[in-house]
This record gives sequence, structure tokens and C-alpha cells, in this order.
Amino acid sequence: MRRARAVLLCLFCLFCGSAFASTSATDAAFPAEATLGKIASWLERDGREGWLSGDVADAVGIPRLATEELLEARQRGVRSDEALRVVQRSADERRDFLLFMVQNADGRVFFYVAGVREGLKGAYVSVNGVVTALDQLEAEVSFRRELAFWEGRVAVR
Repeated sequence: MRRARAVLLCLFCLFCGSAFASTSATDAAFPAEATLGKIASWLERDGREGWLSGDVADAVGIPRLATEELLEARQRGVRSDEALRVVQRSADERRDFLLFMVQNADGRVFFYVAGVREGLKGAYVSVNGVVTALDQLEAEVSFRRELAFWEGRVAVR
């Protein structure tokens, strides 16, 4: 009986995983790229001058020169009762990144690194200063939620 449950659970997980993979591959490519393009254009036009710390860039895999302590960015931020959200786009044409940061009331900070054409490149969470990568499923779901939030902000402008 226990073995039968284990086999059924494995089959269920395989089915869900393949269903997620087939839908996320088609759903993520077009809408995410279109949304990222809108957000990038909005930041170019209406973003404020800002900076990305070299430490944060290193933690989330954004390349920088050893002499660069700060990276120039165009940014916007929104604070609510639940979270502080910031989106940044490189102000340097040599770099192509969008960085979405979400600091929750519990102190956890989520980072989503994306390219306008490549989509999501990496997703991380920082808890008490320790940064770890999110698993793919959680990363995709959370990233889509962030894209929807910022697409809503762009639409009202």
C-alpha cells in the first residue's frame, strides 16, 4: 500500500512538472518579453536616476568591473503595507538587466534578475543577509506576479 502511494505520488509529480514545463515554456516566452519591454521603456522614460550596489550585483549575478562599487540604474519604487518594491534597469547600454526587488514586512528580500529579451535569468531570496536561489517553480510563479504588478503600474501612466 505504501509503495502504491509512493508510485502514485511520483506519477502525479511527473505529470504536474511536465504540465508546468509545457505551459510555462509557451506562456513565459511571449507575454514576459512583451511585459519586460514595456517596463524597460517605462523606466527609460519615467525612471529616476539611481544606483545598484556592487554587493547586490554580485549576489544576484550581475557582472561588474572590480572598480565599480555602484552601477547606474533607472528605477522606480512603490511602498505598501505588505512590501517595498523596486524595479531597476541598467542606465549603461553595455549592460542589459532588469532587477526586481521585493522586501516583505517579515524582512525577506526577493530578487528577480531578467533581460528584456531573455526573460528571467535568476531568482533569489535574502534572509538575514544570506542569499539563496529560489527553486524554478517558485521563481517562475513569483516572477510572473512581479511582472503583473509592474505591468499594472506602467498601464496607469
